Amino acid sequence: MTLDRAHGLAESARALADGEVTSRQLVERSLARIGATQDSLNAFRIVRAEAALAEADAADRELAAGRRAPLLGVPVAVKDDMDVAGEPTAFGCPGAYPAVDRDGEAVRRLRAAGAVIVGKTNTCELGQWPFTEGPAFGATRNPWHTDHTPGGSSGGSAAAVAAGLVPAALGSDGAGSVRIPASWTHLVGIKPQRGRVSTWPRGESFQGITVNGTLARTVADAALLLDASSGNHDLDPHRPPAVDASAAVGRDPGRLRIALALKPPFTAVPARLLPEVRARVVELAEKLAVLGHHVEEADPPYGQIGLTFVPRATAGIAEWVADAPFPALLDRRTLGAARLGRLLAGAPLRAARRAEAVLHRRIGGFFTAYDVVLAPTTAAPPPRIGAMRELSGFATDRAMIAACPYAWPWNVLGWPGVNVPAGFTSAGLPVGAQLLGPAHSEPLLISLAAQLEADLRWYERRPPTHHAGGAAVDSAPPDALPAV
Repeated sequence: MTLDRAHGLAESARALADGEVTSRQLVERSLARIGATQDSLNAFRIVRAEAALAEADAADRELAAGRRAPLLGVPVAVKDDMDVAGEPTAFGCPGAYPAVDRDGEAVRRLRAAGAVIVGKTNTCELGQWPFTEGPAFGATRNPWHTDHTPGGSSGGSAAAVAAGLVPAALGSDGAGSVRIPASWTHLVGIKPQRGRVSTWPRGESFQGITVNGTLARTVADAALLLDASSGNHDLDPHRPPAVDASAAVGRDPGRLRIALALKPPFTAVPARLLPEVRARVVELAEKLAVLGHHVEEADPPYGQIGLTFVPRATAGIAEWVADAPFPALLDRRTLGAARLGRLLAGAPLRAARRAEAVLHRRIGGFFTAYDVVLAPTTAAPPPRIGAMRELSGFATDRAMIAACPYAWPWNVLGWPGVNVPAGFTSAGLPVGAQLLGPAHSEPLLISLAAQLEADLRWYERRPPTHHAGGAAVDSAPPDALPAV
């Protein structure tokens, strides 16, 4: 086979199982691409070159002995809020963090599926913002336009997948942090049901609003990584019934009732859907209608859902800050959010948690009339690098809400959402749309996303290849690896 940048997770796993390529070849290629782009894209905080090659050699021995596993020998990456044994988990923060002793549950399950973890990807400080920049590691750049952010907080994972450094990666999503960077880098991003992919060693991350999810170029690859990483630690508080995400990829979703929800949920500061983004989302709605679905404009009854988000998010930041070994090095905005979180951690937090059941009933009632919500993932295309770097905490919140007002309600609810590419602005910047469903609806959302993908074939369009020094060259694939 010729292993160029178009080959994804499933194809790599198949080629390994069929003996067409070795894990060492795949991992060496991945490490070479990471090394060639680290100066220009800066997707990784930690590259596990020596360890990954040793794990690749071990995978090759197992493959030669006839063992098979879903991802045996395939290189993947994980976000730097996930524990990988022997590596620090700095979560975007400055300072020399200690190495952890054991894998987090999601990483443990990836290894059990045979994956080789080539590195840990960059994220903004404690995952708070829709950009991936900070004094700890610099700025991670968007492979489509390196003057722009790939989004955040899973921006390193998104940049790595979009640029073809790895076929797929894990991220985490607490207010859209998988879906937003997927939108801004032309990827599929799955935010699963709360508890689907364990966040252990934290039973709940950010008071339950943050979940682990997947980023890939295709729906099938995102679903395969979801299946490989899904499952629970014995002490996890949320244990949803298992789903087979990969089986949903080829399934006809049927004729669905789809609500096109263009109005941002209520926020305390203004948010406006930019016309170019609106146009791309409406075009996607029109495509769904052509595919046979009933689509009409309707907005879920969000009400004052924002009042339940802030106590959970800021209390979660306060919990992470309390564990940080170098709190004096943290961003002033982080420390301000942690102060607010400590203030809200009593009665306001308890009230916010209790309100979730009420929201489930009210918004769940919307799904008696509709099967799926189609909404913009963001209100704007990706901003330029540094656009929010020097802002105050309040100004950052205003800018963040203006650009990204659509994703966070589903974190409060804990329900699934899938970003799908929706096209590009006139400036060539990617934008996306999200398919949102009720509890445990990943199979439905995945089957609908796959139906769209089969028609639109968004995976065929790829960003330029970036080399050290930031130069972009033609996006033709690199020299093929030899077949073995």
